[in-house]
Amino acid sequence: MPDNPETPETQAQPTSGPPRPPLKIGSVEIPAGHKEVVNLPVARLFTGGPLSLSVMALHGRRPGPCLWLDAAIHGDELNGLRIIKDVLLRLDPEHLCGSVLAVPVVNVFGLVNRSRYLPDRRDLNRSFPGSRRGSLASRLARLFVEEVVKRCDVGLDLHTAGSRRTNLPHVRTDLSDPECRRLADAFGAPLIYAAKPIRGSLRAVAKDFGARLLVYEAGEPQRFDRFAIDAGVNGVLRVLAALDMWESAEVPPPQPSKLGTSAKWMRASRSGVFVPDVELGDTVEKGDVLGTLDSPIPTRAHRVKAPFDGLVMGLTVNPLVHQGDALVHLVDLSDNLDSSP
Repeated sequence: MPDNPETPETQAQPTSGPPRPPLKIGSVEIPAGHKEVVNLPVARLFTGGPLSLSVMALHGRRPGPCLWLDAAIHGDELNGLRIIKDVLLRLDPEHLCGSVLAVPVVNVFGLVNRSRYLPDRRDLNRSFPGSRRGSLASRLARLFVEEVVKRCDVGLDLHTAGSRRTNLPHVRTDLSDPECRRLADAFGAPLIYAAKPIRGSLRAVAKDFGARLLVYEAGEPQRFDRFAIDAGVNGVLRVLAALDMWESAEVPPPQPSKLGTSAKWMRASRSGVFVPDVELGDTVEKGDVLGTLDSPIPTRAHRVKAPFDGLVMGLTVNPLVHQGDALVHLVDLSDNLDSSP
C-alpha cells in the first residue's frame, strides 16, 4: 500500500464545539488535535544507558473511543511494525475522533536481540498483567497495562507465527462478545478463530481492564510479508471506521471471513524431510494428503492426511523436522460455520 497519508477530503472533518481535554501519557500532556511520541522509561541496560517504551499518541480533535495498536510483544515478530507505520502515515489527529496509542515495539529487548523473549528468557505474552516488583518481563507488562491498556476501549495486538512457522492472516477474539464479533468482521481477515486465551497473555487480561481485544496473526517471524502487512493495514483502518473514529475512501470493504472454533497441529510421526502439498488458506477434506514425510535417502514416503474438513491456518517453513514437530495447522471446518453474526 502507498506510504502517503490520505488527503483531508477522505477523512472525517472536524466540527465546532468545546475543546477536548488533553491526553496524558506518563508525564506528557497531548492537546486535542495533536500527536506526540512519548518515551516511557523501562529499565537501564547494564551499560548504564536507558531503554524506553515509545508510544505514538494521536489525540483527536473530536471525542471518540481510545484504541491502541501494539506490535513486537515477541521481539522477532516484525510485520506489525510495518502495519503500524503504514497506518500512522494515514492518520491525522485533526481529523480523528477519539485517540490512538500506537506502540510499534513493546519488547524492545527482544527486538534488539532478534529474539522472541526478554533477556531472562521469559515470554512477555505470558507475563500480563505484570507487577512493579517482579521480573523484567513482569515489570514491562505492568508498564504497558498502566500507561496504554487502562486508557483504551479497544486494542489491536499484532503478531506473526512462532519460529520456523508461518500463519494465514487471521483474527483471534472472543466471539461470544457481539462487539468483538462486529469488529472482527469489520477487520476482514480471511479467518476469524475463536481460540481460547492463554493464561498470562494480553488477550487473557485485557477484558479485566475494560478493553476489547483483537489479535491479528499473519506471516512468519524475522520477515516482512507484503500480503500480511497489506491485510493488516486495511483491517486496522476498517476497525477505526467501524468505531466511527476515521473515514477512508481508499480502503476496500471486507470480504466475509471463515470462522473456526477449534484447530489441530498435524505433527511428524517420524523425523525426516517434510514436503507440503498445501498452502496457507487451502481448504481440505478429511483424508486429503497435506504433504509427505520422507528421508534424504529415497524410502517409502509417509503421507500426512487431514483428519477432518479444514482450512490450512499455519505451516512449518523448515522442511527438516524431528518426530513430533508441528507440520500443518488445521482449523476444523466440519461445523460449517459461516460469517453471519
